[in-house]
Amino acid sequence: MDPGSRIYIAGHRGLVGSALVRRLREHGYTNLVLRTHAEVELTDQYAVSRLFSSERPEYVFLAAAKVGGIIANNTYPAEFAYSNLQIQNNIVNSSWKYGVTKLCFLGSSCIYPKFAPQPMSERSLLSGELEPTNAPYAVAKIAGIIMCQSYNRQYGTNYISVMPTNLYGPQDNYHPENSHVLPGLVRRFHEAKVLGRESVAIWGTGSPKREFLYSDDCADACIFLMQNYNESEIVNIGSGVELTIRELADTIRRVVGYDRKMVFDTSKPDGTPRKLLDCSKLFSLGWKPNIGLEEGVRRAYKDFLARYGDKV
Repeated sequence: MDPGSRIYIAGHRGLVGSALVRRLREHGYTNLVLRTHAEVELTDQYAVSRLFSSERPEYVFLAAAKVGGIIANNTYPAEFAYSNLQIQNNIVNSSWKYGVTKLCFLGSSCIYPKFAPQPMSERSLLSGELEPTNAPYAVAKIAGIIMCQSYNRQYGTNYISVMPTNLYGPQDNYHPENSHVLPGLVRRFHEAKVLGRESVAIWGTGSPKREFLYSDDCADACIFLMQNYNESEIVNIGSGVELTIRELADTIRRVVGYDRKMVFDTSKPDGTPRKLLDCSKLFSLGWKPNIGLEEGVRRAYKDFLARYGDKV
């Protein structure tokens, strides 16, 4: 992948896609193919085929997806299954049809079984039952992995699949109901601070452990693997560090500057008890993350204030 290579970033306005655009440009890549949802409907096979036919990208980062937290996954399971399957099918098949040199498919750590041994290695895939709250999304992502591997096997393509941990950063979704836990807590603590609320309610017991990675670090890992990895086996992308939801909430509370109570609503679900990725494969290749959690949360909060601070 050279500085002048024609690179298509599917989902370039999202959390990972926008980070890929930033980091690619910072690394000197100038020939980026970017299309908004209004310009190309990625669930439309013919629209995607026309895009590839006219633009002829050499490299593809498949970061487009329908994503959300526990509430969104529970409320819209059919949409999570259908939309993600359609997007993946269309982009992977068009990449083969129009001779893309290499593709990087972004999956998710939710592909692993709910009670997979911790930390979760790439070998845990398909070894047990999924977490029910996000099974439709997980199954769609697993299908994307198998599809990339199948095209490699049958057609000799070079499609790699990466499994990021929980991501956060600029362009995150801060919706009060459909966001993931970290951006959701950023919004909740900010609103409580501005409105003078006596406490902030947090779903569950606060005991589940999670791993988080800043989106620009994830983008750097994807670019690194696009340059240095050429195998069908999946690769985990994470920080290698886990903390409880209670510890996460306390970090966000401190960054936001909210000095009142946190209340844990134990009537709400906790989700998977632990989700720590085994990133030894990626780390052994020579990549490591650069941005720690507290610094990442500070950057994320700055992004939140720039986008939504005056709307609370």
